[in-house]
Amino acid sequence: MAQEKIDLLKTLSTDKWKRIGTHRRAGLLAPLFSVYSKNSVGIGDLDDIRLLVDLCEKTGCSIIQLLPMNEIGSTFCPYDAVSSFAIESSYVSLRSVPHDNKQIKSKIDKINKEFPAGSGHVDYAIKEEKRQVLWDIFIHTAPKDPKLNKFIESNKYWLNDYALYKALKSHNAGKPWYDWSEGYAYRDEDALSMFGDEHAKEIAFQKWVQWLLHKQFTSVKEYAGSKGVLIKGDLPILISRDSADVWSHPDYFKLDFAAGAPPDMYCSKGQRWGMPTYDWDKIAGDGYKYFKEKLGYAGNYYDILRIDHVVGLFRIWSIPYSDSIENEGMNGSFDPADEKIWGDHGREILSVISENTDMLLCAEDLGVIPKACPEMLKEFGIPGNEVQRWVKDWSVTHDFLAPGKYRAISVAMLSTHDTTNWAAWWENEAGTVDEALFIRKCRERGIDFESIKDLLFDPKKSRRGRLRWKDSVGSREIYTEILGKREEELMDFLDMYENTYHEKEKLWAQFKLKGAMSEKHDPKIARSALDVTLSSRAIFSIELLVDYLYLTDLFKADPYQYRINTPGTISRANWSLTMPISLEGLLEDKVCKDIKDLVVKSGRTRLSPAPRMTNE
Repeated sequence: MAQEKIDLLKTLSTDKWKRIGTHRRAGLLAPLFSVYSKNSVGIGDLDDIRLLVDLCEKTGCSIIQLLPMNEIGSTFCPYDAVSSFAIESSYVSLRSVPHDNKQIKSKIDKINKEFPAGSGHVDYAIKEEKRQVLWDIFIHTAPKDPKLNKFIESNKYWLNDYALYKALKSHNAGKPWYDWSEGYAYRDEDALSMFGDEHAKEIAFQKWVQWLLHKQFTSVKEYAGSKGVLIKGDLPILISRDSADVWSHPDYFKLDFAAGAPPDMYCSKGQRWGMPTYDWDKIAGDGYKYFKEKLGYAGNYYDILRIDHVVGLFRIWSIPYSDSIENEGMNGSFDPADEKIWGDHGREILSVISENTDMLLCAEDLGVIPKACPEMLKEFGIPGNEVQRWVKDWSVTHDFLAPGKYRAISVAMLSTHDTTNWAAWWENEAGTVDEALFIRKCRERGIDFESIKDLLFDPKKSRRGRLRWKDSVGSREIYTEILGKREEELMDFLDMYENTYHEKEKLWAQFKLKGAMSEKHDPKIARSALDVTLSSRAIFSIELLVDYLYLTDLFKADPYQYRINTPGTISRANWSLTMPISLEGLLEDKVCKDIKDLVVKSGRTRLSPAPRMTNE
């Protein structure tokens, strides 16, 4: 595979690359809810980002990637936010909010004892506890700062509706907006005006909280900038059905549909996310003002912006909202339906986004994607994602690609927030296929799964819904003979086999590790895996903090439990994982040197003589 020659300064993002620089960088992805310090109250907060900046400085990294910071709803999922603008109030640094009330300080200390940070998983009841403290401060201080009024005026596009939505939601005992009385749900002007007058203090409080968050976040960004560290944000492509955005602009959304993803080899029934899809014609008819405003506000906080599910800008899997939830994503279809217009559709939206922000754009481009998408990302100079376990020659050799074959305009990583961490993948998923998918495909072809299961798969190494191939199934001929069908009838079966059989053995050879392959993960394997992504051609290498910490023995239990999110499930374990060590402890741990050694070796530190992308 020939290496393409890339000049980032000749893409449609020239101005952004000039500002960021075209040298290869290393970074770490740390969900704010996963980290904590001695000053955190129940959950990592905005001030803790300063310690993440210090961690970057100590390890040679220069990018901090955060998950979406937008306000979350009842599922606590940052990708199902209740606002594309408002910052999650749980992240407010309570100890940094000005007040001179001793009772309030005592209450903060009491909450800190009742909700200790770093207890395995975040208890999101902390959100209400923090809200009550903020309310007490608001009542006692009666803020009249002229900067608050300026903030409110500058953000009236979204802030007025958001604050009113929050007050109405509280008034309606937390019910979604579409279950409110008709006057409130469908925005009767007189009803909303009367409510606004009666609940003026609550509405003013919501605006004040967002101002606090804005001040704290911009201060953190300034600190990062002073240290040469970039903050990478994440803008969810979709928004919760029960959100201030949908309530205030219902015409921008197709409320009869739910977004999701089609079935694939990793998710046998596809996925149903539940958020409504966009009515792009209506959004375009308004000059894309909604998107321009979102980008403008995000620009206050981030240097780089990740576009979630970028292929959804070209076409999105759209499921009838009335379809049974049990069917998940099986009964959807692509919107737009005409594949011929996907390229132009995506180009128009990407152009609007690119032309209306100074932030460098990155894109989550995983899964089955239309041909136009990678071509366009390259033209725009927008890095996509290269997740090591999926960076393969999928059609010919089925082998993992060498670091020099990674896409130059990409972000290399071992894992994502939606996958198992690297250690858990190695021990549970490498060399396996999804059991539910394999069973369904057997049923479709009239193959008796139970009769062939023990011939194909090793029961001792198959776990957690994954089937591990037996070593004896070493060729296409043996495989098809066991299935009892001709090859031409089994092309999808063959794809599953050839792309997963002996994955661990292939990686062991690529890592050049000595001795017999280890089924158990260890720091030696972690170091080898990280060396691949860090030494790759990718312009950025940004790793989950969890994956970096496996360079040591900080995690004691089964790595499978140290997961940020399991797609398609609702669980208290999702979006709540906390690290086994505080940020202060981490800054003193030997893992910092381990990370720094790898980053320096890769040439990704700011002081390293890193090769320029134009010459690769």
